[in-house]
Amino acid sequence: MKRLRKKCFVTTGIMFGLLALILSACASKEKQKKPVTLTIWHVYGGQTDSPLNDMIEEFNTTVGAAEGIKLQVTVVSNTNNIHDAVLRAANDEPGASELPDMFISYPKTILAMPDPDILVDYREYFSEEELAAYIPSFLEEGTIEGRLVSFPLAKSTEIMFIDKTLFDRFSDATGAKLEQLNTWEGLFDLSIEYYKWTDEQTPEIEGDGKTFFVHDYHFNYFQVGTESMGESFFENGDIAYGKKFEKAWVPYAKAAIQGGVWLNEGYATEPLRTGNAVVSVASSASVLYYEDIVTYEDNRSENIEVIAKPVPYFTEEKKMVMQRGAGFCTVKSTPQKEQAAATFLKWLTEPENNVRFVTQVGYMPVTEKAFDVLPKALEELSDPKYKSLYEAFIETQAFYVFYTPPQLESYLTLETAFEEKARSELRIANKSWKTGEKDVGTLTAEALEHLKESMQK
Repeated sequence: MKRLRKKCFVTTGIMFGLLALILSACASKEKQKKPVTLTIWHVYGGQTDSPLNDMIEEFNTTVGAAEGIKLQVTVVSNTNNIHDAVLRAANDEPGASELPDMFISYPKTILAMPDPDILVDYREYFSEEELAAYIPSFLEEGTIEGRLVSFPLAKSTEIMFIDKTLFDRFSDATGAKLEQLNTWEGLFDLSIEYYKWTDEQTPEIEGDGKTFFVHDYHFNYFQVGTESMGESFFENGDIAYGKKFEKAWVPYAKAAIQGGVWLNEGYATEPLRTGNAVVSVASSASVLYYEDIVTYEDNRSENIEVIAKPVPYFTEEKKMVMQRGAGFCTVKSTPQKEQAAATFLKWLTEPENNVRFVTQVGYMPVTEKAFDVLPKALEELSDPKYKSLYEAFIETQAFYVFYTPPQLESYLTLETAFEEKARSELRIANKSWKTGEKDVGTLTAEALEHLKESMQK
């Protein structure tokens, strides 16, 4: 009897084991049959030619296939278009598309949403140990009201790009050194000297010297420069115009008034491509638009060498640089979908994967370990311009503090107004300088006062 009971127990156990295996197999097949699908809007490349699309396809066929996750890219556009589309969807505007599961966004988009609480807080899916691997300021930029809602996958910063061919020509004639570009003071001194040198090339034409330096974001120069000297650039949602601001203003304004700084509209890439500037400070991602040939205004063309260096700093002050870059937001839905989004982001920001991705699009990786991987990745880069860029990235990450702009409602308004008015006031002062009406010192001081007044209107 006992033997029979024991045999029954064994048989029953086997049956339960087989049933469990069958159910597990069915669940596995069901998981493979119906994966969690996430829709994505992003900005990296085109719909048919995108490094991120390639990475997503790799994820889908590896980790995604194993975990039952499928990512589906439905929009590839630019940040402005996605910004508008997200806000239209979030506000339920007529004809607006439905929000995707994941989308690329800058903090300005999140701050403009009617209810940012519809976004996932990634701290619910990443442990503190996992988050400790990321560069803190990169996480800080995506944190809104204490919630990490925009996750970093690639970051841009500002980099100095130099037409070394033109610079060497200037150097041979005047003794100018590349090392002088390490500091703002040195750069602005060379800007004035370059204008004079180019003006002297055509003595029969007075005042036709060329600009030396172009900055994509004059607002950033003052903001980061002021903060690097230990003074707040903002005060009560406005620009403070403190003593350190004035310290940043003087060399910049003097060089601009004397013709050495580009004050026209447009991106910094344009004057370098036409030989109207030698040095630029711009987003690192703009490396995509710097060409190895310059076409002058008289239609002459020549091959050039473009190199990259970290942005200048003020002598004896902290080395600080703007960091920017959109992050991935995930819309709240189900725990399964939210976890799937986190799984993808963890995979994409693994050091080797992240470096493979960012080196295709001119961005920085987002973890400390990824920067350790970068030197080896440089050996595989064939374009000298990109090698130079990533060498500048490595130096920037090692010696600079990354600055994150504050989340102010007035930020974009101030930035737009300042860019327009600062350039305008300095263009007016430049005309006065050319006619000899006033000396540079007087014009520098007056331009600042006029700028303050115009910003208050």
